[in-house]
Amino acid sequence: MNIAVFGTGYVGLVTGACLANLGHKVHCVDIDERKIKQLQEGIISFFEPGLVELVAKNVNRGRLLFTADAQSAIQSAEAIFNCVGTPSQESGSADLRHVFAVAQTVARTAQGYKLLINKSTVPPGTAQQCASLIQETNPSSEVEVASNPEFLAEGKAVHDFTHPDKIVFGAKTMKAYALLRRIYTGRARTYIPILETDWETAEMIKYANNSFLAAKISFVNELANICERVGADVKMVTQAMGLDYRINPRFLNPGIGYGGSCFPKDVRALIHTAKEKGYDAALLREVDLLNERQKKKLLLKVKDRFGLALHGHRFTIWGASFKPQTSDIRESPALVLIKELLEHGAEVSVFDPVAQGEVRNVFGTTLQYASSLAESVVGSSAVILATEWDEFRNVNFAELGRTMKHKIVFDGRNIYEPEMVKEDGFEYVGVGRK
Repeated sequence: MNIAVFGTGYVGLVTGACLANLGHKVHCVDIDERKIKQLQEGIISFFEPGLVELVAKNVNRGRLLFTADAQSAIQSAEAIFNCVGTPSQESGSADLRHVFAVAQTVARTAQGYKLLINKSTVPPGTAQQCASLIQETNPSSEVEVASNPEFLAEGKAVHDFTHPDKIVFGAKTMKAYALLRRIYTGRARTYIPILETDWETAEMIKYANNSFLAAKISFVNELANICERVGADVKMVTQAMGLDYRINPRFLNPGIGYGGSCFPKDVRALIHTAKEKGYDAALLREVDLLNERQKKKLLLKVKDRFGLALHGHRFTIWGASFKPQTSDIRESPALVLIKELLEHGAEVSVFDPVAQGEVRNVFGTTLQYASSLAESVVGSSAVILATEWDEFRNVNFAELGRTMKHKIVFDGRNIYEPEMVKEDGFEYVGVGRK
């Protein structure tokens, strides 16, 4: 099939490359001509494991193309994926301007039947708004709207597309369902359920998914905070909880909160959507508030150890991305830590395997940027682990401690065993640990 994908960001590029890998001919469209030129040269502005290779393979096979010519891409496509950004606004609502702009562009350009598929995460009711907007823009348009939410976790997005736990279609007609099934023919397996439903339910499924996982993280962080007060070890508590088949051990890792472009944005958007419909989603509001408080958890521990004024101390931050295997620092707890440390007079050294450039774009010359673990800790008063990259898991603290001012580890992700760290001569401070 000929497919157009609008948006060459995280969702759009992964979707386009993976669809091309299924054998479709895909035109990825973006209004940013500079970004298109970079993609044509093989330059991807963010880190995602396996994506560079997948893009290059399908470009070489002539199945994946990049263009700023929206009209040509629409005219040649049977299906058009809407993968543009939906950032949060101050109210918490999703900014849908780009989603609607694509719908209007398709309505003005498309000739004959086309299926416009909303892949971006959008509030329930957006597909209906797109359909209405298309008819307002071009009353004779044959463009039909569908919802096909993405469930791509950063750091393993290519794997998630090729090995989904479900595929969700929201549509109004059998013709739309049939076309969606045809698109995913190469991906369909007997063990992968395809859920065919209406627009609003499909849109709600994505919000329900992310909001539940965010709530699970905030719940376990609340448990960790209680464990610290009562003298319990949250790691043992969550291990026992995970053995209950009704609970499942995934997302039961306490720490300093979640970040990224999905969980914070989607929780707030669902809260706002509920409010618009006259309902106060109090539980979700507290999930969001607790997560923001949790991001400052380690700073409170640092101040307990070093005092309110941190002048004369240099702290080493290990990890800046909101999670491992990505360069995405949006809403990262590490950024909150860095900002607070600087405001309290401390010097900060940062080391992240892939997100150094993104951090530099935010903080400029106010930070020191290390190129290795060893360089990052020289003269440091403490190591603060913010992101659990694999290279931080098995470090020789005894060796690193020789160049440090104080030997302390603040483990924001509980990846170290306290006794092993202490054997290397370090103080250990975790989250909810004895």
